[in-house]
Amino acid sequence: MNKMELDTPVALVDLDIMERNIERMANYARSAGVNLRPHAKAHKVPAIAHMQIDGGAIGITVAKIAEAEVMALAGIKDIFIAYQIVGAEKLKRLANLSPQTKLSVAVDDFEAARILAEFFNNRKKQLDAVVIVDLGFKRCGVLSGRTAVELAKKISTLKGLRFKGIMGFAGQVYGSKSWDEVVRIGTEEGEVMADTAEMIRKSGIEVEVVSVGSTATAQIAGSISGITEIRPGAYVFNDRVEMTTGVAELNDCALRIISTVVSRPTAERAIIDAGDKVFSQDCGLERMRGFGLVVERPDIEIERLNEEHGILKLADKDQDIRIGDKLEIIPNHACPVCNLFDQLIGIRNDQVETILPVEARGKVS
Repeated sequence: MNKMELDTPVALVDLDIMERNIERMANYARSAGVNLRPHAKAHKVPAIAHMQIDGGAIGITVAKIAEAEVMALAGIKDIFIAYQIVGAEKLKRLANLSPQTKLSVAVDDFEAARILAEFFNNRKKQLDAVVIVDLGFKRCGVLSGRTAVELAKKISTLKGLRFKGIMGFAGQVYGSKSWDEVVRIGTEEGEVMADTAEMIRKSGIEVEVVSVGSTATAQIAGSISGITEIRPGAYVFNDRVEMTTGVAELNDCALRIISTVVSRPTAERAIIDAGDKVFSQDCGLERMRGFGLVVERPDIEIERLNEEHGILKLADKDQDIRIGDKLEIIPNHACPVCNLFDQLIGIRNDQVETILPVEARGKVS
């Protein structure tokens, strides 16, 4: 079946593009001498995680225990939960998960780490912990340098928890207004993390992992001496944000939405059958217009979204758009889009080849 014969709205993955993206990042990691641990929240598909590992990744990153549970059940053997584990129920789930896979978790607070350590020590187990370092995104994490060293020293005294290393995420890169700014942020990301790791080592503590990188900065920060691991996620599909940031082009974007025009109320407006239940309300970057890129008609702006409606603002040259037309759209941000679909349709040469169940969708706990 041709992709344009599918009922809409539908999420497609161009398998040739995705496989090329997977191979390209794996080749970079090998050439840079760093481990690749892709963030699976970008796709939430165990089959794709296996493709990444078969291609050279050492394991995966996830955001939540529920995602880890899905991936472990699917046979993924090395999982880093890049999120703080808080609460008795989550600790029990973590303990039940850990025998199935090599597991590590993120921490940024000593009291939370102490509770983790006590829980695992009482069960005569040990869990690997990675300290989150705030690289300027101002979300989670301790300050780089001395503050990170002090937390690492405290964690290293705990029974039941093993200090494994440090991680950082310079998410502010997605506010960059130029490629030079992307390079500057990525370089600083790698340098700050490498310097902090060296300070921890000088305090007498081994640092096994120094983990960095979004899709935008992985190949910049990952090239800094002292970095051991990169954690890009969106690269597997790429999206309009990555295009705007400068790390991807149109032909690097594997995830596409096919949507149908269902209404033409005025000369300036058309309506498609895909709203925020398909694209999410993620408007991407400040300098981007609309909620996605219409591949063949880039002058069309997806101006607004309701739950079931996408409102298109038409240019004069787009007056030939008719009810029943199907449009191919690259979403702004691939990760939340995948979380909105039960399955992705894998295509090759525009023909349907496979179904990819999004088994970790909705796994927010």
